[in-house]
Amino acid sequence: MEYLTLIVVALIAFATGIGIGLTIIKKANEEKAKTIIKEAEAEAEVIKKDKILQAKEKFLQLKAEHEKYINEKNQALNNTENRIKQKETSINQKLEELKRKENEVNQLRENLTAQLDSLNKKTEEIDKYRKKQIQQLEVISGLSVEEAKAQLVEQVKAEAKTEAMAYIRDTMEEAKMTANKEAKKIVLQTIQRVATEHAIENSVTVFNIESDEIKGRIIGREGRNIRALEAATGVEIIVDDTPEAIILSCFDPVRRETARLALHQLVSDGRIHPARIEEVVEKTRKMLEDEIVETGKRTCIDLGIHGLHPELIRMVGRMKYRSSYGQNLLQHSREVANLCAIMASELGLNPKIAKRAGLLHDIGKVPDDEPELPHAILGMKLAEKYKEKPEVCNAIGAHHDEIEMNTLYAPIVQVCDAISGARPGARREVAEAYIQRLKDLENLALSYPGVNKTYAIQAGRELRVIVESEKVSDKDAETLAYEISQKIQTEMTYPGQIKVTVIRETRAVGIAK
Repeated sequence: MEYLTLIVVALIAFATGIGIGLTIIKKANEEKAKTIIKEAEAEAEVIKKDKILQAKEKFLQLKAEHEKYINEKNQALNNTENRIKQKETSINQKLEELKRKENEVNQLRENLTAQLDSLNKKTEEIDKYRKKQIQQLEVISGLSVEEAKAQLVEQVKAEAKTEAMAYIRDTMEEAKMTANKEAKKIVLQTIQRVATEHAIENSVTVFNIESDEIKGRIIGREGRNIRALEAATGVEIIVDDTPEAIILSCFDPVRRETARLALHQLVSDGRIHPARIEEVVEKTRKMLEDEIVETGKRTCIDLGIHGLHPELIRMVGRMKYRSSYGQNLLQHSREVANLCAIMASELGLNPKIAKRAGLLHDIGKVPDDEPELPHAILGMKLAEKYKEKPEVCNAIGAHHDEIEMNTLYAPIVQVCDAISGARPGARREVAEAYIQRLKDLENLALSYPGVNKTYAIQAGRELRVIVESEKVSDKDAETLAYEISQKIQTEMTYPGQIKVTVIRETRAVGIAK
């Protein structure tokens, strides 16, 4: 019991000590808290004063900025107000000016209305007077208004046509004097610088023999030799009463030349029989083929043309044995080549290309087969086949206007071909065709009214037209010459050019008795 009592007493004492300690600690904390509160209050007061000062400064700054902004806005408003007042003043002035002009326009309108009324009255009076004058003119002239208009229109048409023809003539003459001056110079220089033989060939060759005895040996027993010779060569051999001559007739010059050479060899050898004839003809044909190739090579060397395909060289050689209107084809091609080279040099083009095109422009006339194509197109296809340049191919194909000309070499070849074929003595025409062309030329001019007589002179290169002076005036003569030349140009085919001369003559005849 005592122990428990001691423990209880001890516990009570401990609890009492704790309570006293807690009381002391509490008091100490309260004092510390008061001290902290006081310090916090003092610090808060300081912070409060700083914030108040900062707020005042900010307020003053914002107030100053606001006043500045207000002042700027007021200034802008004042400026805008001033501009608006100025515009208002200007608008008022313009309105007053418009009102003044409107009054002036109204005044002018009234004046114009009065003048228009007066003008209408005068116009009516003029129309009445004009109608009265027209009626009087109709009575005097005996023509209605429509008839008079028709006569006036016809007269104006005739005068306009005459003036137009005179203008066309003057323009053409001026163009010829200016635009064609250099062209004529070049053509003349080109022609003058080329000298060419006047070669005429035909389809018959005369083979001369020493005596008529050889004729019998050529004919052979029952004509077997001559038949074998004709069969081997394809040439008709005419043995007639012509002394010391045999005629070889064939349209192919190569076969005709083969027959001539073979016959010459047979006569020289003296052995004439069918087997020997076939042997000699075959050898002659091969020899002539070699000669054709050699002629082509020699021609290319003479003209300075290199790199030509062997087949084209052979065709050039074949030209030696072909003719066109009696003109030797090889001589013609050589002449055209030289002309083309000279003309290309004058025009600043490549003379080698022009010379090549001029030499090959008629190769379509000597093909191995005979296709149904114009010789210009066929020649162009052959040139393309053997890898000639496009300029050369186009010049060959276009020299008769069968295709479009793409380069300047094409018109050069065309012109030089015409120069070579149109010069005097170059080609031979059939007499009937020549006479018919002259008659057509004269009849064409006779178809015009007022033409009395026509004469085609200078081998058809000039047409002289004699007109009746009573029916054709001087101005009509100029028109007639132009119309006839244009009709000849569109309806007829002719070499070179044709000059049309209209002759009008006035004669006064008096008889003294």
